Amino acid sequence: MPQQQSKLVIIYLSSLHSLGTMNNSGISTVTQFVLLGFPGPWKMQIILFSMILLVYILTLTGNVAIICAVRWDHRLHTPMYMLLANFSFLEIWYVTCTVPNMLVNFLSKTKTISFSGCFTQFYFFFSLGTTECFFLCVMAYDRYLAICHPLHYPSIMTAQLCGILVSLCWLIGFLGYVIPIFFISQLPFCGPNIIDHFLCDVDPLMALSCAPTPIIEHIFHSMSSLIIILTFLYILGSYILVLRAVLQVPSSARQRKAFSTCGSHLVVVSLFYGTIMVMYVSPPSGNSVVMHKIITLLYSMVTPVLNPLIYSLRNKDMKYALYHVFCRIRIIQSS
Repeated sequence: MPQQQSKLVIIYLSSLHSLGTMNNSGISTVTQFVLLGFPGPWKMQIILFSMILLVYILTLTGNVAIICAVRWDHRLHTPMYMLLANFSFLEIWYVTCTVPNMLVNFLSKTKTISFSGCFTQFYFFFSLGTTECFFLCVMAYDRYLAICHPLHYPSIMTAQLCGILVSLCWLIGFLGYVIPIFFISQLPFCGPNIIDHFLCDVDPLMALSCAPTPIIEHIFHSMSSLIIILTFLYILGSYILVLRAVLQVPSSARQRKAFSTCGSHLVVVSLFYGTIMVMYVSPPSGNSVVMHKIITLLYSMVTPVLNPLIYSLRNKDMKYALYHVFCRIRIIQSS
């Protein structure tokens, strides 16, 4: 216990030292933030570091394997698998924008992040999360066409349309939050600079602003809620139509195949949307700070590591392609 208190004292003193410089009005401005993460004894920090590092390695390995499988196996050069490869690429960057800094903080005494680094992480975290919402919509649309309109699917979901949809997901995702996050970064931050989280999120940052900002906060939360709710309703509607079409298929084998393909997608959707709705759509509740951190871990780390497991282990073509990927890697290593 004394050791933990001494570490918190060190963090507090370093935060006072790193509050920043004086502006023209004589008010100190923040140049660094302190991310508390998961405070605890050193042994607990090592355990958490090891667990999150393992999850991060599994996430990178699984998603890179999917990208390589789609790239090297010509049978997977179809819209469904091209979307999956792009989704895996997205998941790699989604975890990379937060996990490496979190791992460093587990072993750091000061746990600081620069002002620009904090807002860069904030921007990429929300932009990549928004892009994931749109990717899940496009993947639901792809499955809707494949199951509800199988005869027209090849003529509608062409490689050109798939490329356009993928580009729009990335473009809208990365342009949507540029202006709101820019205005938040221009708010006065004059201390304290301690964020009781493991990443730079909107609510902890807004709480540290020296000036009241109800309009910016309302706009940001309205945008987030609108994107989350609309994309979720679209995905839900798509799968209701898919379910209705599947139940009308007389072949039980085709029904099982359709349910297997769509069921894996729905697992990812349910976990991702269930957690982000608790954080950004539902009204503020009495949940503790620790609970908010755990919920954030679920959609920012657990979903990306489950993605390759769900999509590869339930798909024969993907399992076959992954087998050849690992065989090729083994041959390269042996030579």
